[in-house]
Amino acid sequence: MNSLESIQYLPSEGGERETAILAAVINPTTPVWVAEDHLDELEALADTAGADVVGRITQARKSPSAANYIGKGKVTELADMAKSNGANLLIFDADLTPVQIRNLEEKTKLKVIDRSGLILDIFARRARTAEAKVQVELAQLQYYLPRLTKMWSHLLGQQGGIGFRGPGETQLEVDRRIVQTRITHLRKKLKKITQQRETRRSSRRNTPTAALVGYTNVGKSTLLNALSGTEDAFVENRLFATLDPKWRQVVTEAGKQLLLIDTVGFIRKLPHHLVASFRSTLEEAQAADVIVHVADLSHPLYEDQIKQTEEVLKDLDLEKKQTLLVFNKIDRLDSPATLEKARQDHPGALFVSAIKGLRIWELKEELETRLFVTKSSVDLEVTPEQLQLLSQLGSQITLQNKEWHEGVIKLTLSGPKPDVDNAMRTLGMKVRY
Repeated sequence: MNSLESIQYLPSEGGERETAILAAVINPTTPVWVAEDHLDELEALADTAGADVVGRITQARKSPSAANYIGKGKVTELADMAKSNGANLLIFDADLTPVQIRNLEEKTKLKVIDRSGLILDIFARRARTAEAKVQVELAQLQYYLPRLTKMWSHLLGQQGGIGFRGPGETQLEVDRRIVQTRITHLRKKLKKITQQRETRRSSRRNTPTAALVGYTNVGKSTLLNALSGTEDAFVENRLFATLDPKWRQVVTEAGKQLLLIDTVGFIRKLPHHLVASFRSTLEEAQAADVIVHVADLSHPLYEDQIKQTEEVLKDLDLEKKQTLLVFNKIDRLDSPATLEKARQDHPGALFVSAIKGLRIWELKEELETRLFVTKSSVDLEVTPEQLQLLSQLGSQITLQNKEWHEGVIKLTLSGPKPDVDNAMRTLGMKVRY
């Protein structure tokens, strides 16, 4: 079975573009500008997938309708808007149930796709390597399996169903068995690819490595080019421009060599099965010595994007990995106040412009320090509140020889020098080595 191409609503890359209407349910407590930003992101996803957005509809309600996601009146309004604008596709900023999709299509006479389906379509278009294609197909099948009731006829004849048919078995049951068999096959194939990737990783274990992670379209590929001095990593101002991991060699100012990997970008409401399918690719970040978390400082919701990325890293058990936060796109800032606030909120973060080459040397220097400098230690006297703060940093530091005396704790803080320095900055102390 191929990547379920026959049940993807959006046109293949290079084909005729769809015309779409966006729809979302907004919690009444959500600020309007936040809701608009979410729809802006959905429109960017639609554009990447090959659809032109000609309208939007939102409805404020505490919870979506179980039958239609939006209310009956909004369904009628949605159908009228689509007709007046010549739209043939409805895109919803949430995951819809099979019942909701069926009801919406019956009432509007239009094609309906939800957020996960849209993201999966983009991943299917962007996948280039054999591994990425396997991961995308696995994610698609896991997504579409519970939706076969609605679309089983689309699967008919794609893979010899006669050989699977049992006495009294319905076509839907046959299709489910076909998909389950394909999922099992793909999981085995992906496991083999993962083992091959681990073998390749073992040959690089003597070389320090850093992995770029972050929200999609924050400029990771541009940063990869800037740090490596190359221009061959694909760069496009669209979401999910990069799916397959890319390795580049970076030479520091002192002549030290390290490896840098660019990974797939994250996004809010990233389908869980998609993260699971791409786990082997994201394990490259798990094997890296340092995680470089790239954020777009010019984005109005950069803090939200940072939190979304941190949640995915937590799902991958990477939240305690040595991490360096790097704010990109400082050349786009309208006000120096934004930069100053980020400096105060994120002590130890670096600020660069990959496209302009601003302060790239500082990032190289920091990577060299983190990857090649030996550990440091410092003796401290802290309060219980400060001790709790240190324990929450989630870095590579360790706290030893804790002695309590009249509300003061004497301890030795040790770890990589950058982490020790960051801990000291967090406490508002000067380093005393």
